[in-house]
Amino acid sequence: MSLFVIGDTHLSLGTDKPMDLFRGWDNYVSRLTENWKKLVKPEDTVVIAGDISWAMKLEDTYEDFCYINALPGTKILLKGNHDYWWNTLSKINAYLEEKNFNTIKILYNNSFEVGEYVLCGTRGWTLDSQTPEDKHILNRECGRLRLSLESAKASKKEPVVFLHYPPILGDTVCSDLIDILIEYDVKRCYYGHIHGSNMIKGAFNGEFRGITFKLISGDAVNFTPVLVR
Repeated sequence: MSLFVIGDTHLSLGTDKPMDLFRGWDNYVSRLTENWKKLVKPEDTVVIAGDISWAMKLEDTYEDFCYINALPGTKILLKGNHDYWWNTLSKINAYLEEKNFNTIKILYNNSFEVGEYVLCGTRGWTLDSQTPEDKHILNRECGRLRLSLESAKASKKEPVVFLHYPPILGDTVCSDLIDILIEYDVKRCYYGHIHGSNMIKGAFNGEFRGITFKLISGDAVNFTPVLVR
């Protein structure tokens, strides 16, 4: 059993929002499908770290979720800034059950045990959080991360954290989130959101304060799920 992660699939199979218009995103769904099927087996797990679907409403995710559900492995979904369809956990789970999307799970104020790890995470927020509204959202995201990590404690397994927004970018660091990772002894954190060759080159991949960070947005990893374990 293996664990993989990828972010920013930006699917639009049921809506008119083609990402193929952007440089590096040509035939991205076909590329993602091919790469996924080469690597992922039915017994594996893949975290999709936000910006999953361009759908505006939960019911509009149907075509995108059909696609995700049919891919090999169990999929664990995390909220991104463009997931406007996102709703309460109970409503999303009810929708997944109603449509028999039985290979999809939602990471939201909770955690999942996979092998020797326990998977935790939240969306995070922009690093230039200066306005009162931004600070309010960041505080809320810190609370969600704490809820996720607290729920993982009973497992006694190593926590691995997945964020959508980067906690580090250039010289800017989100100390609020990173302090929580340190408090809960997190050693690995994966994040998405960053796109375009210049931004990807400037993204932080490496160790900071004892934590290894890695960018896993779709175009940054050539639409190939990244092996965690």
